Amino acid sequence: MRLFLLPISTKQSLIYCQRINQQLKKEKTYIDKITTKAATTWVGWEKKETGWQKKITVYGNKLFQRLPYEEWGLKSIPPLSARRKSDELAGKKNVRVEFPQSLMTQDAVMERLQYFGGKEKVAYHTKWLWGSIIGMPISAPFALIPIVPNLPFLYLAFRAWSHWRARSGSGHIEFLLENKLIELAPSDILDKVYTVQRLGASLKELEKEVQNIRAGSSNGSALDESGNLPATMLLSPSDGRLIASCLEVPEMEQEIERAIHQVHGELKAERELDREKQALAANKGPEAKEQ
Repeated sequence: MRLFLLPISTKQSLIYCQRINQQLKKEKTYIDKITTKAATTWVGWEKKETGWQKKITVYGNKLFQRLPYEEWGLKSIPPLSARRKSDELAGKKNVRVEFPQSLMTQDAVMERLQYFGGKEKVAYHTKWLWGSIIGMPISAPFALIPIVPNLPFLYLAFRAWSHWRARSGSGHIEFLLENKLIELAPSDILDKVYTVQRLGASLKELEKEVQNIRAGSSNGSALDESGNLPATMLLSPSDGRLIASCLEVPEMEQEIERAIHQVHGELKAERELDREKQALAANKGPEAKEQ
């Protein structure tokens, strides 16, 4: 397998694992088979034009889009089976971490890996794993409703599985770090993609800043409450397909797009909150002078 660390903004990154098809066939567990069956059923429901199955997939996909992109990324990392553990310790499997060197130093990459493989991440997903399991018996009475399946139970079952996979992925990273099995591999392809994207973004930002200056509303390089530059986006929605295509990992596209969508929403909310704080501070100024 190989790992990708993709900066989404100047402060947030997506981790994603590509597994070789041959490995996937050999290492398919009973849980993997159930997951594959569920995914096949879901796709079948999506193809229906009408009916309750179609409605479930429409609302379900909207819900999936809101689940944390970091959780999806950790789920892409396979659980640490006994066989995989022995192979990695024996050096049979070289775990590469590819990243854009133009944006991340090796120290920054290791810091992000320690974040994804930290005990806090494992504890977080363990907490919600058990929360979902505890909630499953409570939702059991919904099975008495005819026609439709027990959606609350199925959702909690999915969330329990999702947190288990994310916890397993985080634990796998922790194992690799503890045993120094990580090989950092700067990617020329990612550097080229990010360079092209930043060039286009810089021109747009310059044009916007010039317009603000002419309108007399430029704030320059505003700092946040900690005295640091605020986070800025490094990728746009269309970059997911570009990166996935250049790396020849098509399944990565959806995860990148989800991460971009969520991070963009977070930064937008932060900017709106900052503007509200500035407006309140500006209003308090004249009131204080009058008193």
